[in-house]
Amino acid sequence: MKLTTKGRYAVMAMSDLARFGTGKPVALADIAERQEISLSYLEQLFAKLRRGDLVKSVRGPGGGYLLARPSEEIRISDVILAVDEPIKVTRCEVGSPKGCMEHSSSRCITHDLWEELSHQIQVFLSGVSLSDVINGRVARSTLETTLTANAAD
Repeated sequence: MKLTTKGRYAVMAMSDLARFGTGKPVALADIAERQEISLSYLEQLFAKLRRGDLVKSVRGPGGGYLLARPSEEIRISDVILAVDEPIKVTRCEVGSPKGCMEHSSSRCITHDLWEELSHQIQVFLSGVSLSDVINGRVARSTLETTLTANAAD
């Protein structure tokens, strides 16, 4: 799976904001310190999160960032996609007619396996909210529920 620090740090920062931003703006410097993430990197991530309508900025003294919606309504997949982090495990470029195989331009024999894994990861992350993360509700039971629901489809 290709999930870089951009996606992981965005989820960490948004979870921090959900936990500590209960009705009042949270300064990026505070998130940076608690999560041990570079402040300049957080500024870049939060610009994308703001464009993705996941956070609102508050200027002035006591300013910072607030969640744009309740933490129950913000899915982990929303956060990852807002920072331009695709969730995929195949070598293929999405929407490209070129396949996985460099020399033959065809799909590799395991393409469907990895494509389905990408789909399952997306489904799982779409089923987990920031509220779930900060309240410790992300556990094996969440994965089992997701997989059971998918098996029924």
